Amino acid sequence: MRRRRAVGLIVIAGVVVAGVAALASRGGGSGEPAPDAAQGATTPAAPTTTPTATAPDDSRPATGSGRPVTLALGGDVHFEPPIRQWLASSPSTVLAGVAPALRAADIAMVNVETAVTSGGTPAQKNFVFRAPAEAFGAISAGGVDVVTMANNHGMDYGEQGLRDSIAASRRAGVPVVGIGLDETSAYAPRIFTVKGQRIAVIGATQVLDDNLIDAWTAGPGKPGLASAKREDRLVQAVQEARAKADTVVVYVHWGVELQDCPSERQTSLARTLTAAGADVVVGSHAHVLLGGGRMGDALVDYGLGNFVFYANREPTVRSGVLEVTVTGRRVDSYRWVPARISGGLPATLSGSSRVAAVQSWNALRPCTGLTR
Repeated sequence: MRRRRAVGLIVIAGVVVAGVAALASRGGGSGEPAPDAAQGATTPAAPTTTPTATAPDDSRPATGSGRPVTLALGGDVHFEPPIRQWLASSPSTVLAGVAPALRAADIAMVNVETAVTSGGTPAQKNFVFRAPAEAFGAISAGGVDVVTMANNHGMDYGEQGLRDSIAASRRAGVPVVGIGLDETSAYAPRIFTVKGQRIAVIGATQVLDDNLIDAWTAGPGKPGLASAKREDRLVQAVQEARAKADTVVVYVHWGVELQDCPSERQTSLARTLTAAGADVVVGSHAHVLLGGGRMGDALVDYGLGNFVFYANREPTVRSGVLEVTVTGRRVDSYRWVPARISGGLPATLSGSSRVAAVQSWNALRPCTGLTR
């Protein structure tokens, strides 16, 4: 059964453009580790769309329209071998093992950690990733509605790779955040209207190779990524989104590789973003799961782990989907839907394996300072 994409209007730097048409199925400095490195919810109704923009309304209640919206958030995605063979032979199956969890949500999001291009020049760094344009088709077929490409691989093939990635995302009808042809577009949110609720989604990276920070950070008239190292600019983006939206979601590329407790840089940024108006702050990069929970009224998850990735050892094969239900600024509930990666592809767990994985995920929370 086909599911209508959870996209009403997309607002880019204050300009409203047409919603996406229905598609099939609904530290810095270090690179990613080499392949051999140590390493009963009710399905929500399909989203509604709004044909015209809505001006900010200071009288609107904190719960917005009063209708809950469910988000599904996954971690790092790339298409290196052995995943590349699935992309070439059967792209619609790449996310098949987790697609039900993604499609059950009103808005599903992942981090695309690769340039989507056949051209460009590889960056001077240890690991560079790129994938063909079919990658966005696989992502869409799996039920993903929006991606962030603000990460330490978003410009692995330079400005040409960035431009190609943006063009490929547009052709596939998969909105992308965290990258752009200038500073304004890179930091701009995508705003979705779902069930009368305005959901703003922002992407940024706190992880960039030291020698590439200046070249990769978007600026006035300069293509690049939304960098969380420019914390004041990211805070501005959150505050501006807060004025337009009922719910603000920020997806940050952050953390220290293979460390399952958040760094001080992560916890500090989370406090700053929630104080600025973010309701949900999540991220990835460490290649392992980190804990999630409540920070005041907001929901924070410090590490969603690998999702579609060449991981092949514990604990990097532990994966899953964070499902969060929000009603405007109110975080109603959240739960971890555990999965496991095999052959680069994730599949959700069931039975006793699922129970054990959820318990393991909950056990990560104590070192985060977050509450249940």
